[in-house]
Amino acid sequence: MTAEDPTSSSTMSNNAASSKTSGGVAGAPNEAALVALMDRTGYTMVQENGQRKYGPPPGWNGASPPRGCEIFVGKIPRDVYEDELVPVFESVGRIYEMRLMMDFDGKNRGYAFVMYTEKHEAKRAVRELNNYEVRPGRLLGVCSSVDNCRLFIGGIPKTKKREEILEEVSKVTEGVLDVIVYASAADKMKNRGFAFVEYESHRAAAMARRKLMPGRIQLWGHQIAVDWAEPEIDVDEDVMETVKILYVRNLMMETSEETIRQVFSQWNPGCVERVKKIRDYAFVHFNSRDDAVLAMDHLNGTEVEGSCIEVTLAKPVDKEQYSRQKASKGAPATPEATQQSYVYQCDPYTLAYYGYPYNTLIGPNRDYFVKDINDLIFDDNATHLPKVLRSLTR
Repeated sequence: MTAEDPTSSSTMSNNAASSKTSGGVAGAPNEAALVALMDRTGYTMVQENGQRKYGPPPGWNGASPPRGCEIFVGKIPRDVYEDELVPVFESVGRIYEMRLMMDFDGKNRGYAFVMYTEKHEAKRAVRELNNYEVRPGRLLGVCSSVDNCRLFIGGIPKTKKREEILEEVSKVTEGVLDVIVYASAADKMKNRGFAFVEYESHRAAAMARRKLMPGRIQLWGHQIAVDWAEPEIDVDEDVMETVKILYVRNLMMETSEETIRQVFSQWNPGCVERVKKIRDYAFVHFNSRDDAVLAMDHLNGTEVEGSCIEVTLAKPVDKEQYSRQKASKGAPATPEATQQSYVYQCDPYTLAYYGYPYNTLIGPNRDYFVKDINDLIFDDNATHLPKVLRSLTR
């Protein structure tokens, strides 16, 4: 072929265009429909590592969308593909990327991830497309996707300090950013036998989880248990702006609700509406948000009766979102509590207090928390605890 051969040149151009258009879908059962989808939207598709990626949008030059823009789609019929899924999910927002998990036989694996360009589009998708009937009698399951970067590690010697745990875990895994350790409610000099380890990315956390699986590595000569930590539930900024309840942790067991009321109302007597304390943490309800923020700014990191406390704004949980997230993991989906729920991102006791199914937390490692409660709650003081916590001591 020479440069002067227009026929050959035209044929080569057409082949190249065809190859670009059908890239990633060649040989697929519905190749023609997928090619037509790409022609209509201008998106490309690439298949690699067991997943087929659709996107990003044509002409997209910026960074990928921030955390909170991705949803998980489950219960997809195995013969449903992007040509049917994209029209459904683009109806509520602009798709940045769809990742459909694929098997070697060319069928999908029953689930996908869809990332939108904006957070509000992802939230709308969860709201409007969960239980969408994609085929007669076949309903899709849609919930928020959490890019979890945090692991739970149990079996840690209770005498180890945060710095020691950070150093030890950093020796055997890469990408460690932080370690979160809870002091024992009974003895503030000891930890509770577990920690949460934050990694720089989901991939780093996944690699660490694989490496730390039981039987492979011991820490300080101890067998450990490793699992994904309960993911932090995303709360809208506008919702957080209305919160006037503080979550206080690392209190002394003997610190009373009246003492907490006095400490937190010292800048404006009478500003505290009520206090609810359980073991070594409490919720402090204020009459106004300004008073709550003022108290938080002054008291976070200070000592109350000899213990350094942590004070944060309590996080209101959308029970519907929480239930969907639990249901997607096969856990009971309906919280029993009817009151407004507030949670702190790492504390399983908080979720238990407000009635969420305790046995769904932290997966197989719930035994660590149950044992901790059994060690610390005794018959003479269990009667004033919420029903859900008392039931765990039986």
